[in-house]
Amino acid sequence: MSGPLSHIKVLDLSRVLAGPWAAQNLADLGAQVIKVERPVKGDDSRAFAPPFLNDEQGNVTKESAYYCAANRGKKSITIDISSDKGQQLVKDLAREVDVVVENYKVGDLARYGLGYEDIKKINPGIIYCSVTGFGQTGPFKDRPGYDFMAQGMGGLMSVTGERSDLPGGGPQRVGVPIIDMTTGMYATVAICAAIAHRAVTGVGQWIDVALLDSCVALLSNQAMNYFSTGNSPEMIGNAHPNIVPYQSFKTADGAIILACGNDNLFNKFCDVAKCQHLAKDPKFSTNGERVNNRAEITQLLGDIFIQKTTKEWVHLLDDAGVANGPINTIAEVFEEPQVKARGMQIELPHATAGKVTLVGSPMKFSATPIQYETPPPALGQHTQEILETVLHKSAAEISELKTSGTV
Repeated sequence: MSGPLSHIKVLDLSRVLAGPWAAQNLADLGAQVIKVERPVKGDDSRAFAPPFLNDEQGNVTKESAYYCAANRGKKSITIDISSDKGQQLVKDLAREVDVVVENYKVGDLARYGLGYEDIKKINPGIIYCSVTGFGQTGPFKDRPGYDFMAQGMGGLMSVTGERSDLPGGGPQRVGVPIIDMTTGMYATVAICAAIAHRAVTGVGQWIDVALLDSCVALLSNQAMNYFSTGNSPEMIGNAHPNIVPYQSFKTADGAIILACGNDNLFNKFCDVAKCQHLAKDPKFSTNGERVNNRAEITQLLGDIFIQKTTKEWVHLLDDAGVANGPINTIAEVFEEPQVKARGMQIELPHATAGKVTLVGSPMKFSATPIQYETPPPALGQHTQEILETVLHKSAAEISELKTSGTV
C-alpha cells in the first residue's frame, strides 16, 4: 500500500453516499478500508439503479453504477449485525482498525453494542466518525435525513434556481447530491485531523458530522450576505449575488460562462467584445455599480454575446486572459483535454463487470501519489479473505458463520 494514510485501517459501517464518500477518500489516500454490508442485499445504494454496469460482453450485471461511485479502494465483507455473532465480528474488526465510519440513525449501533462508548472500551484510541442527517444532539437528532431534505432545510435550494417570477423559476436542488458529498468531505477532513491529533496525544475521539450542519456551513458568502443585511438572498439563476458579470449568457449556438472577478477582467472583456464604452460608463465601471445596475448590464451583454458562437467567444476570451468556459454535458466533460491531462477518468478491473470506468480523485500529491488498485467490490467479495487474514478464523469457524447466516 502507498499513500499518506497507508498506515491507517478503516472499518466502514456506512451506506449510500455521505459515509461511503468519506471512506472512499480515505482509501484514495492509502488507507486500508473494510466495508461491512448486510448479507444478500448489501449497501442500500446497490439497489439505486438502473443503470447497472455492463460486463465485457455487454450483458447487464447486478452492480449498480451508483454504488461504484463511492466504494472503490474497499474490501467488502457481509455481516448480519443484528445477531450476537455478527456483533462480535464487528467488534473484532473494530479492535484491529484506527477509524470507524458509520451513518446509522442516532443510537442504533449502541443498541447492538457497537456505539462509540462500546468500541472505545475495546479500542481506546479509536477515531469513530458518525454521519447523520441532523447530528447527535438537538431536537431533530432522531429524524432520518437525506441530501434533498438537507438542501431544502439548509437554505441551499432557496438560492439555487431561476427567479420564481420567470418561466421555470423556483427552488432547485443541485444536480448532484452535493450535501452528501460535502458532508463526506467534512468527515474526511475531521478524520484526518483526529488522526493527526492522536499521533501527538495518543487520544482518539468521536466525530459528529451532520448533513444539515454541512449545508448551513456551505452557505458561505450567502450566509454572510444575510448576516450583513438582514435580508435573505434570493434566487438569481446563474448570476452571482456579489459579482457582475459572473454568469452564463446565450451565444449564437449555445451558452457560455463569463466570470469577471474584478474590474480589470471586465475591462479586458470590453476590449475583446469591442464595447469599451461600457467600461467607461460610471454605471458599469466598478463591480459595485455593476451589481447595482445588474439588469441593465446583463441585457446589454446579452445582446453582445448572441452575435457569436460559443467556440468563437471561448477563443477570443482565452486569448485575452478573461475567465470563461462552455457549459458541458457530462460526455463533453470527459473529452476536455484538461480533464484528460489531469487523469480524472480511470479504469479498474472488476470482479463482475470485467472492468469499470470511474471518476478519479482530484487530490494530487508529489510524494505520495494516489494509486488506484482496488475497484468497488462485489457484495461480500472479500468475506473469506477478511475472516482468514484479519480475524484469523479457522475453516471450521468460517463454515459455521456461513451456515448460521452471520456472514
